[in-house]
Amino acid sequence: MSNATVKELSELLARKACSSVELSQEFINKINGLNKSLGCYITVDAERTLAQAKAADARRAAGNAGVLTGVPLAHKDIFCAKGWLTTCGSKMLGNFVAPYDAHVVERCAAEGMVTLGKTNMDEFAMGSSNETSHFGPVRNPWDQQRVPGGSSGGSAAAVAARLAPAATGTDTGGSIRQPAALTGICGLKPTYGLVSRYGMIAFASSLDQAGPMARSAEDLGLLLNVMAGHDARDSTSLQRPAEDYNRDLAEPLKGLRIGLPKEFFGAGMSADVQKATDAAIAQYQKLGAVPVEVSLPNMNLSVPVYYVLAPAEASSNLSRFDGVRYGHRAAEYGDLLDMYKRSRAEGFGAEVKRRILIGTYVLSHGYYDAYYIRAQKLRRLIAQDFVEAFKTCDVILGPTSPTTAFKFGEKSADPVQMYLSDIYTIAVNLAGLPGMSIPCGFGDGGLPVGLQIIGNYFDEARMLNVAHQYQLATDWHRRAPQGSAS
Repeated sequence: MSNATVKELSELLARKACSSVELSQEFINKINGLNKSLGCYITVDAERTLAQAKAADARRAAGNAGVLTGVPLAHKDIFCAKGWLTTCGSKMLGNFVAPYDAHVVERCAAEGMVTLGKTNMDEFAMGSSNETSHFGPVRNPWDQQRVPGGSSGGSAAAVAARLAPAATGTDTGGSIRQPAALTGICGLKPTYGLVSRYGMIAFASSLDQAGPMARSAEDLGLLLNVMAGHDARDSTSLQRPAEDYNRDLAEPLKGLRIGLPKEFFGAGMSADVQKATDAAIAQYQKLGAVPVEVSLPNMNLSVPVYYVLAPAEASSNLSRFDGVRYGHRAAEYGDLLDMYKRSRAEGFGAEVKRRILIGTYVLSHGYYDAYYIRAQKLRRLIAQDFVEAFKTCDVILGPTSPTTAFKFGEKSADPVQMYLSDIYTIAVNLAGLPGMSIPCGFGDGGLPVGLQIIGNYFDEARMLNVAHQYQLATDWHRRAPQGSAS
């Protein structure tokens, strides 16, 4: 059962071929067996999980179940979940037990889904490799000497290793899509504002977006149906009519215009990623899609723009972690200012400190106009490039990551090289567009390659259709790391 998709598990539960308790116990057993070596989960609570599963079975017996009632999933440890340790991968929140549920957790619980645990992540979602977590790195189940991507690396690895059928993630500059690509699963970053950020510990508020991670496009649509919705507690949450994001899955792709940005296919992409991406585009042509060359001329500015804006917002958001109200407090200090300094110095890791310092610098007097305001202007140009591109195409296709999963330590000593891992994904966040990654083959060493699909605003249903039709014609999304599919 652990190798089944969310859709298949939903059908098994509906037919009473298994119970949620049986299903949850199977995943708990797998977590107990593999999590020590992979490091996917920070917190598990079998007793709490099985209690939720028992309640879900009671709902099904009473006839008031939803489509996903009883289906287990994991939550990235950036989401507050009442009664659960919620660490954000940081020593700073190493003892924080959330007193309330994030909107995403609340929606999943209302559907009757079962929480398997809280997944590991780069500290405060700052990283592209899951090496910055205070609780240790997450290992890629395809090759444990390699990273799973980040910051949602724990969620991605858990789904890939069959330690969860689905998981929640967050995407600030590619943190759902890049780890999905590196671990061979599917991940969706919705249009900004479609899923509430309430209860999601903030990194960069104008960029952060929650989304689902699973093993098929159809699963992503089922999960997005649950996660999306207006929330008055989040001022950026959009008021839109409810949608069935899987409504167009069966639509043929004949005549679909797929935009291929020339900036995606230049220097920087490894040969094995290029080969798999070209093969995926050829498959789309067989399905009736028509390739169209488009241009995103300001895409090369997306990384420097992001690393001005995101640290600026992070420096503000993380100022609340001061050792006063919650989180880590230094054991010894002289006065209040000394307590602030010592608590933050001890509680934050190196990458978080680096970004706070950069953010504080670009917001400081004398540099605000030169860096922050200029970056905001460039952000608008990047968004406008997508507006122009979508005048001639329906979706944009390209690689998710320029390389397959890299080895631990390979890029951690060079922050710029690490940041370039997100070169194809960051512009989507800056523009607030939806984007997703699906498996499209394997590169050197049998490592997964991800194909990125970018849609226009609120075009998630079309993106899922484009992904689903590809998955009907291929089986890359069905492949599992050795030893995980049993």
